[in-house]
Amino acid sequence: MKIYWNGESKNIIGSKVKKLRKAQGISQKILAARLQTEGFEFTDLTILRIEQGKRFVPDYEIVAIADYFHASADYLLGIQGKE
Repeated sequence: MKIYWNGESKNIIGSKVKKLRKAQGISQKILAARLQTEGFEFTDLTILRIEQGKRFVPDYEIVAIADYFHASADYLLGIQGKE
């Protein structure tokens, strides 16, 4: 299954995930490990592919990432400012 948002990217949250991760000063590997402790199947490659827009991100993963960063899913989706 191919899912494209704008013909180039499979998600619209990648740039915000990268921005939040870098603001915390953590690597993709550390972010993946922390999300794994919450019961999600993330690897550093998963985070890389999300940030590059090469991986579709299901709704439950958007919520998990938003919860980790104490941000709203709306923020990740570009709907409103960080809340």
